[in-house]
Amino acid sequence: MKSLQLLLLVLMVCLLTIAPLNAQDQPPTEPPADGGLDPAPVGTAVPLPTRGARPASFMITQSDRAALHFFFQALPQGETALMRVVGNEIANVRALFLGDLIDFFPVDDNFYGLIAAGMEQPTGRNNPLAVYVTFTDGTRTTLDANVEIVLGSFIRQNVTVAPDRGYLLDIETEQSELARLESMIGTYTDERLWDETGFQLPIMAALTSPFGAFRTFNGTLNTRHTGWDIRTTLGVPVMASAAGRVVFAGTLAIRGNYVLIDHGYGVFTGYAHFSTTHVTRGQEVAKEQVLGTTGDTGRTSGPHFHWELAVNGDWVDSIQFLEMWMP
Repeated sequence: MKSLQLLLLVLMVCLLTIAPLNAQDQPPTEPPADGGLDPAPVGTAVPLPTRGARPASFMITQSDRAALHFFFQALPQGETALMRVVGNEIANVRALFLGDLIDFFPVDDNFYGLIAAGMEQPTGRNNPLAVYVTFTDGTRTTLDANVEIVLGSFIRQNVTVAPDRGYLLDIETEQSELARLESMIGTYTDERLWDETGFQLPIMAALTSPFGAFRTFNGTLNTRHTGWDIRTTLGVPVMASAAGRVVFAGTLAIRGNYVLIDHGYGVFTGYAHFSTTHVTRGQEVAKEQVLGTTGDTGRTSGPHFHWELAVNGDWVDSIQFLEMWMP
């Protein structure tokens, strides 16, 4: 009998040792029922997301002196795509897409351009793209194409904010802040400020609430999530995702202490809810430079970090942008 009891005790110890490891093998794929602002990781990739390998491109259209190549098949809502123009003696390239005039940036005798679809952009096959190529002799040609926009993958979340911050659940406050930011991300710097190493996460930690989520705050305010949340505690250093220029460093109602960086060619990154900020407007910053430390300012329910990215005036999926190959 004692031998049997000893065997059962050994088996119980083994099970208690193994169980936590098994529990971690299957991370949740949806946020918790309360949709908290910092839920358990939602399908976080391991290792953390980084820039992908260069994909194959395919030619869409050409003239006798230039050709337009796509690095994508279709453009989902809330995502960014890369194009390339190749040819001889090209001076500059610009494109018109969804009402945005986009400058291409030169790399190794090629010209690359970024296009984006907002998270609420209507889907469809026929979205005209006109690419204007100017040559060194002053002549021009136009390369025409169509871009298919398809549905994005977005979840729904219910979010609870404490009563003492309930005043931030005001639609006019939300719209006013977005309008202020859109006036900044809608500007265009005809200069590439990021380097060949591309972009990276500002905090090397697990991703939580995803971009584009349909959110309902306290059962009353319906809105969209313009970025990704990254798991954090108070006082964690936040790094610049890439080199650029600070265009805003101050306090906003929803985002709290906030920094917005212009990386050139229509690309901006935003960093929210700081406890302290270490940069000022107009300052040049390097990739991985510390911008400040994480905090609990603005519309939060605890220590919180929100990272967002815009291309050509539209908020887009910052993780998809980070993983996209760029020269």
